[in-house]
Amino acid sequence: MKFENVLLGLLARRPYSGYDLRKWLETEGQFVWAKAHHSQIYRKLAQMESDGWVRHEVDSREGRPDAKVYRLTERGHDVLLEWVRSPYEPTSRLQETDFTARLSMAAPLDRDVAIELVRTELAYRRAQIAKNRHRDRSLHYEDPVPGFDQEIDRYVHDSLHLLGAGAMDHWVAWLERTLLRLTHGTDRSD
Repeated sequence: MKFENVLLGLLARRPYSGYDLRKWLETEGQFVWAKAHHSQIYRKLAQMESDGWVRHEVDSREGRPDAKVYRLTERGHDVLLEWVRSPYEPTSRLQETDFTARLSMAAPLDRDVAIELVRTELAYRRAQIAKNRHRDRSLHYEDPVPGFDQEIDRYVHDSLHLLGAGAMDHWVAWLERTLLRLTHGTDRSD
């Protein structure tokens, strides 16, 4: 996922100043994108404006510096839709930002794409569970280094497996509820 996709997605919701984009990225955005320096945001906005994806208007502010407020253009909307509709390939890591960011943009822009995205992720996670849930997780030791605590190693190994299995089950349940909501307009657990 590219930084401009995040910015285009935000601008699809409403116009933002560079300062407001930075504030969002420092709070909600920290779960979508690594911390972005303000110079990176402004450079990317300038590039996106040069490419015709966004345009700005100057917002005069009494007693404060004027602000450039950026809006998505029709071309920017098209670029955002191209990304949202591009093929999605799940990775072995749970809750990748490419999936969550893509879903957050696809759901309000193209429900059919969002449904397919969730179905793809759900099928991949169910296959992961089927393949890995009951695999042999035995640990074998042969001449471990001095001081290596096999008992604590087994505990941590098993504990992390249970944590991961619980996280996967929770993720799959959420995907199922989300798919139900997208396809039927309601979540029975609401």
